[in-house]
Amino acid sequence: MQRLKTAAQVTAAVRCNFLGFFKNPRIILTFLFSFILCFFLSDRAMMVADYYKAPMQALEPFIWTFGDAASILLCSLLLILLFIDLPKLSPFTPYLLLRMKKSRWLFAQLCYIFLVTILYMFYVLLITSLLCMQKTYAGNIWSKTAALLAYSQMGKKLSVPSTVKVMESTTPFSCSLQIMLLLVCYALTLSFLMLFFQMKIGKKAAVGAGLFYSLFGFLLNPEILAKILGKEEYEMYLVRRIAGWISPLNHATYGMHDFGYDALPSIQQSCMVFLLILAFLSLLSFHTLKKYNFSSFTGDF
Repeated sequence: MQRLKTAAQVTAAVRCNFLGFFKNPRIILTFLFSFILCFFLSDRAMMVADYYKAPMQALEPFIWTFGDAASILLCSLLLILLFIDLPKLSPFTPYLLLRMKKSRWLFAQLCYIFLVTILYMFYVLLITSLLCMQKTYAGNIWSKTAALLAYSQMGKKLSVPSTVKVMESTTPFSCSLQIMLLLVCYALTLSFLMLFFQMKIGKKAAVGAGLFYSLFGFLLNPEILAKILGKEEYEMYLVRRIAGWISPLNHATYGMHDFGYDALPSIQQSCMVFLLILAFLSLLSFHTLKKYNFSSFTGDF
């Protein structure tokens, strides 16, 4: 009975967060910018298909587009715009907090973030696939184009995560799900970091924390570090290993994982790292929530 009551309260809080979601100009603008981003980033997949004059599997454009750190970084910047209003405050919030524990309300914020992130990522996958649909097929088999990329230097130059090891160990559906999982985990930690700073300091601090989180990962990209440190590619093995473990953005990048020939984190280990970060931020957010001032819930939010 208690679990049903808790589930009902969390569901009510989540539904309250979604009120007016699809009519919000900021949300509409975010999804519009995401469409434009996918349009420009999918040119890489189209260029590969035109170069080899061969079809692609329907999910390969998504895999190739969001398999490198630069694309994930651009995608995460739109997530900052999407979650800039966290925590979701409304005139209903005091009523909800009177009828439920603050820990349940905080869990409802996490559920809201998770659902919005899933919606956003599926939207990105759908748009990326639709933009290239004239040159794709639906079968769960790697295309000839992917094989040609795996055995050539073009895939490496374009940061396309198509390697012989990947093609031997997984399928396009499985690979895309793994990339989706990494993106969702990264988005959850980014948005909960913003939630914590919003409650602790304010909206400007939340935006600054989100930008720093993304910039920190970008600067720890091995290619960027190589240019900053003036190192050659063969000298970057140790740096690549260290950056692969401590950079959130590298954890979210599919190509920066261990495929059997290096000491980078596996997909499962990266998910565990993200879960630990999320748990730590949740504890900080809950501690901050106990002292949070809810007396200003009288205006429009």
